[in-house]
Amino acid sequence: MPADKAWAGEREGGKLVIYLLPNLLTAGNLFCGFLALTRIVEADLHASNFGAVIRQALFFILLACIFDLLDGRVARMGGYDSPFGREFDSLADIISFGAAPAFLVHRIVLKDVFVEHPEFGWFIASIYLICGALRLARFNCIASQPNGSSSSEFLGFPIPAAAGLVASLTLFLLWWDDKGFATGRWRYVLPVLMVFLSVMMVSDVRYPSFKKFDWRTRRTFTRMVITIVVIGFFLITWRKILPVVLAVIFTAYLIYGFVRPRLSRKIVQEIEDETEEDPSG
Repeated sequence: MPADKAWAGEREGGKLVIYLLPNLLTAGNLFCGFLALTRIVEADLHASNFGAVIRQALFFILLACIFDLLDGRVARMGGYDSPFGREFDSLADIISFGAAPAFLVHRIVLKDVFVEHPEFGWFIASIYLICGALRLARFNCIASQPNGSSSSEFLGFPIPAAAGLVASLTLFLLWWDDKGFATGRWRYVLPVLMVFLSVMMVSDVRYPSFKKFDWRTRRTFTRMVITIVVIGFFLITWRKILPVVLAVIFTAYLIYGFVRPRLSRKIVQEIEDETEEDPSG
């Protein structure tokens, strides 16, 4: 699509129109990514407050995921989806979900592993960052095509989900053994996971986007009761189970991309298509 046509829908009277609310949410995403980076820089693996500082960084990465989840949906609901918003969103994503997780794993694992040859640590961390940038560039190319932004699937593992998985798994490891994290072996899972996620982001594995979630969709009474019970249980016990729940959710989404082609069509529709049902029918 020619650049002048791509931007034509955002110009009024020769001036570029920027929609406030979705771009404010994107700015919130970027701000959280910056705060996460500052806390990672300030974290000392062997200091007594290491766990608290890293938890704050992880919180900001996960909060950035929430902002990213909201900005696109707000834009689509209000008819504010635009090329400017997509480009701004990608710039925010590469900081919050590319640079921050890569720097996190380098700071808490790779820096200690490659003491004599730090360039190896830099290289491993940069693989994730570069693949994340390639993932975002490919997404923008697809979205610029006719009906590309309304696709119900992602090609490759989404970078916000990759960052969420790294952050939630780190949070889980801190929850599991806070005092022994700095000397424990489980933290070495993180760079391996990060390299695997790098490959997944630029892969051809398809993941549902859940872009068309409809709160007006009807549910059966039994399903509604189960949903209420699960939400209630989470609200009561969230302080104790949040690290586990987040790690399970992001891991399940990663695995779903592999098992999805092997599931029956009925099961896939139960998981995905229910969100697109006609609320009047």
